[in-house]
Amino acid sequence: MSNTPYRSLSAYLTERFGQKLYKLTLDGGMTCPNRDGTVGSGGCIFCLNGSGAFAQRSCGDINAQIEQAKAQVAAKNRSDRYIAYFQSYTNTYAPVEYLEGLFKPVVERQDIAVLDIATRPDCLGDDVIGLLSELNRIKPVWVELGLQTADEHTARLIRRGYELPVYDDAVRRLHAAGIEVITHMIIGLPGESIVQMENTVRHIISAGSEGIKLQLLHILRGTPLEEMYRAGEVRVMELEEYARTVARLIRMLPPEMVVHRITGDGARSELAAPLWSLDKKRVLGTIARELSKR
Repeated sequence: MSNTPYRSLSAYLTERFGQKLYKLTLDGGMTCPNRDGTVGSGGCIFCLNGSGAFAQRSCGDINAQIEQAKAQVAAKNRSDRYIAYFQSYTNTYAPVEYLEGLFKPVVERQDIAVLDIATRPDCLGDDVIGLLSELNRIKPVWVELGLQTADEHTARLIRRGYELPVYDDAVRRLHAAGIEVITHMIIGLPGESIVQMENTVRHIISAGSEGIKLQLLHILRGTPLEEMYRAGEVRVMELEEYARTVARLIRMLPPEMVVHRITGDGARSELAAPLWSLDKKRVLGTIARELSKR
């Protein structure tokens, strides 16, 4: 049983697989339509490296990349099975033949229990979902969608590059193919009130997403968001404020929804603010104390 008042990823993995699975963060060698000019250029205002700061770099051989990732976590991992997490940029933004050559060797490995793919809702054509459905018959496939907010004004401000119905349609089609969805939400986006954040949670719930990742808005050096922060146009949350907000949003979730993350930070060398986010133990402890309150 989990000792958290929500369904944590760790508890879910133990329920489903009988053990904790360690994530191997991988790079599929793709870019993003919000960077290459297809949808936009420069990406979302908060994005520095496609959310792949901690991922292994693409080396052209996915099996070699997996072995490198395994070696990197060997000292703290006791499991012999892993989640292959394609994290960097948009991991379905390529011809379906390329995606098949990338993902199929992964799901055929005995040491991989789950294929976890981070992507954009506007990069899930029917051919791609068809491939993911085929792979899902071999091993569970999870698709992570970067919604960040259900507020269309905020979405335009952060340059997300697609409208809310695109997310809704992607979730619907993924579910029709039997694929689990995990939705990313950023807490503390510029100008957003707690009511707007609650509305985003309600939308994620109503869409039927099986999982949610709650991410702290943090400022990375070299991003448009840093320029706004330095100009005083954006503020970041204090730790106690963030903890109260996370606790409030978690209490809204249905008991079956899996909470994959309740915080997040950038690489120390890249993080401009808030620096308190680097102390993960303190952050998690503060959130736990808020959740324990009635």
